[in-house]
Amino acid sequence: MEKKYTAEDFSNGVKGRWCAGCGDFGLHAALKKALAEIGTAPCNTEIITGIGCSSRMAYHMGGYCFHTIHGRAIAVASGAKIAKPELDVWTVTGDGDCMAIGGNHFIHALRRNVDINIVLLNNRIYGLTKGQYSPTSARGFVSKSSPYGTVEDPFKPAELTIGASGHFFARCVATDLPGSVEMLEAAHAHKGASVVEVLQNCVTFNDNTFGDIYTKEGRAHKAIYLHQGEKMLFGVNKEFGLAQDGFNLKVVKVGEDGYTLDDVLVHDAHCEDTTLQIKLAQMEGPDFPVALGVIRDVKAPNYDWAVEDQIDQVKAKKSYHNFAELLLTNDTWTIK
Repeated sequence: MEKKYTAEDFSNGVKGRWCAGCGDFGLHAALKKALAEIGTAPCNTEIITGIGCSSRMAYHMGGYCFHTIHGRAIAVASGAKIAKPELDVWTVTGDGDCMAIGGNHFIHALRRNVDINIVLLNNRIYGLTKGQYSPTSARGFVSKSSPYGTVEDPFKPAELTIGASGHFFARCVATDLPGSVEMLEAAHAHKGASVVEVLQNCVTFNDNTFGDIYTKEGRAHKAIYLHQGEKMLFGVNKEFGLAQDGFNLKVVKVGEDGYTLDDVLVHDAHCEDTTLQIKLAQMEGPDFPVALGVIRDVKAPNYDWAVEDQIDQVKAKKSYHNFAELLLTNDTWTIK
């Protein structure tokens, strides 16, 4: 009989060490619940983290957990998956750990399409090192390392993911447990590199950065949940929708100004063309809602199984299968 797991099967009993109110607590709860519902045994689940507040997750999860060095979690996770393709490999990382020093590993894991699940907690700040701006901080953001405002434009994780040939991108909010669990499960179901961006506030150094959508009421007004094959509607009563306006998107109110439900676009995360998906991922207030849900989910060959297949094909053509047989493939002689 197949064993049913609970969230506690993926907990090591160590209390979370984050600031009170940190979104990492929400992700911790969501990840445990998602892993239980996915049903892979803890002994076949590997959680690899880098450095940062988010990366402390390795100390608070059950299964095989590995706390690596700054920016290198995805590289380690890729190696683990390629060596043991049967493992479920998860990487929990932050916007600093992943987008800055780890950026090169991030884009190449996506390009190769290694079958790992990347959970990116984005609070637009370096929290562990006490409040420096990060690669996702907005231009003009005032922090300890940019006292007059940063003069850099930020990375947008969705845009970077899709631009690096990523085939799966989803987004959720740390305070939305059901939505976070759903996105983590969808990421696991995708065969290949998956990225789930978790929007969160840093209550100590960058509170309220996602304040508009941090409550259920705020999300009803300021966010849109995208569902495959369904109309892109949002609002308390689903009275607003996204329509096409030339090459751009436009927020319309159904039933006003001549717009009907037929004008509202249907979401297609499986579309290989990225044009609309990038536009959805880039939406932000005050003129547009923030897109939550699975934005892109396209099938493609993944790297780790391709490597396995290649090895098997090469082995089948070889006349030797171990080191002893290899020695006998060349001339041999006996020394007396």
